[in-house]
Amino acid sequence: MAERRVNVGWAEGLHARPASIFVRAASAAGVPVTIAKGDGDPVNAASMLAVLGLGAQGGEEVVLTSGADGADAALDRLAKLVAEGLDELPETV
Repeated sequence: MAERRVNVGWAEGLHARPASIFVRAASAAGVPVTIAKGDGDPVNAASMLAVLGLGAQGGEEVVLTSGADGADAALDRLAKLVAEGLDELPETV
């Protein structure tokens, strides 16, 4: 299982617009991905309600995981998106 631990780069955390950006990227990743806050229970990263329900604040650690083939590249892209707190989806996601 591939895993990436990253701190949330959005000052407001994974709420509203940042969560929407992340969920769209996770949905487009091509592999199933879960996200968890710290060592908490993982949720579907492609679910807006599940991601909002994490309550992840800026600077808190989240864990991205996937057991699918080819997950490493997808998790790298998602981890970069979260860590940098991008305001828009990069072209490569």
